[in-house]
Amino acid sequence: MLDFRLKVFCSVAHNMSFTKASQELGITQPAISKHIQELEQEFGVKLFERQNSHISLTIAGKTLLAHAEGILAHYDALNFDMQLHAHNLTGSLRLGASTTIARQLLPQYLSSFATHFSHIKLSLIEGTADEIVQAVEQKRIDVGMVEGGDRYPQLRYTPFMRDEVVLVVSASSNLSAIDIVSLDELKELPLVMAATGSDSAQLVERALAPHEITLSQLNIVMQLADETSIKQFIANADCMAFVSLQSVVQDVKSGRLKIVTIDGDVDMSREFSFVRDISPTSAIVKDFMSYMQKKLM
Repeated sequence: MLDFRLKVFCSVAHNMSFTKASQELGITQPAISKHIQELEQEFGVKLFERQNSHISLTIAGKTLLAHAEGILAHYDALNFDMQLHAHNLTGSLRLGASTTIARQLLPQYLSSFATHFSHIKLSLIEGTADEIVQAVEQKRIDVGMVEGGDRYPQLRYTPFMRDEVVLVVSASSNLSAIDIVSLDELKELPLVMAATGSDSAQLVERALAPHEITLSQLNIVMQLADETSIKQFIANADCMAFVSLQSVVQDVKSGRLKIVTIDGDVDMSREFSFVRDISPTSAIVKDFMSYMQKKLM
């Protein structure tokens, strides 16, 4: 099948070795060579330059690699979705998610999951990461999705996505001409951020601590409960705001908001993780976690 030939081609291209591709795929080296030759014959181009024992991709090979990786990813996604349908699981799935994840990330994926797997009853609670962890410990939910990981050794964490808190400004603001700010300038700028104690506020606080800057030293003009409210507030205000990158991706792409760089070694990155207790994980939870990881790739 064409898809297996593409898999062989990608293995050779990534390993730059017919031998390593043979070992990776568990087929003979002559079979690897035959699949590559058939692809070259089918497309009428050379895919690899061969010099003694070394190979390299031709321009055509690089083009095929870019397409092949996308095609194989679609095959993987198709296979995964079909396997989920084949399981035909029934029951309930009680989810918990911290506010950013619950409001900015989950809605589109939960609606898709619920549409395709209507036999699974979904419920969702939101709160701070600590509140979601407590809900896991108390068995009020089956799995949580929170910022950070490995804070509670009695629980199991599985990272599924990277995120960071960024400083943004509205394109209509008088501050929109600013591309970069120093830490000293940051203390003077009018800022909007999530409420004290929220996961995002705690991350900002931890990131600024090595620079001996506390939240009380910042010019915080407003604290709001969620990032949707923050974005609405700064839309027509001369303020900057700390928000999750995941919540502003589309706003930045459309030009409504702009990310402002903070000069200095300020790390506001974090991981989003699944969290569950140490008891055996149910098939429904495993499938949901796999579904989300596939969709977020």
